[in-house]
Amino acid sequence: MRSILIVEDNDAIVKGVKYLLEQEQFKVYVCKNVEESIDILGKQKFDLIVLDIALPDGDGFELCEYIKRYTDIPIIFLTAKDEEQDVVKGLDMGAEDYIIKPFRNRELVSRINNVLRRFNKESDRISYGGVEIDLYKREVYVGEENVQFTALEYKILLLLFSNIGKVVTREQILEKIWDVAGNFVNDNTLTVYIKRIRTKLGEANVIKTVKGIGYQVQ
Repeated sequence: MRSILIVEDNDAIVKGVKYLLEQEQFKVYVCKNVEESIDILGKQKFDLIVLDIALPDGDGFELCEYIKRYTDIPIIFLTAKDEEQDVVKGLDMGAEDYIIKPFRNRELVSRINNVLRRFNKESDRISYGGVEIDLYKREVYVGEENVQFTALEYKILLLLFSNIGKVVTREQILEKIWDVAGNFVNDNTLTVYIKRIRTKLGEANVIKTVKGIGYQVQ
């Protein structure tokens, strides 16, 4: 299970983000100031840090500088500071992303997953919205359940989950699945396959239809 450290002193935000990330199968740790953060970084390894700038005992920029000096952990700033110079400063210090409060929950999750994918290109898993794809074993888990997909369904599912947040057109899907089916798959048949995939995903309803264009995992 991947671990994320949240450095944030606002209890309401901590509660909401912690719950959101735990629903996405992350192990979440929380620190409310710079001192606690430096202490836990000496004891625990993290896959990613979500960092506020305004902290009770210091500056998130300084903490970012410290983290980048001694570790290679990716950082996402999550802050109310929306001035251009702050955004540029954060990114120039090496942060992988900069998100301004108030934020949208699904966008936060999407950006976290995007950073993790970029940072660890050798990862053999894709996780999003309660769905986890084991790329090595070619297995799909919805929650704790191992759900069986046909080769063609898996190909479509993997294509969509490899482009989280992006619209994948029906034409792009049809081009990619030609070799799996061994022959031409028409537009109507694709609709049937998408319906089957959604049924198997059950409550993990993350595949959205973009009318007249295609599909998007969001």
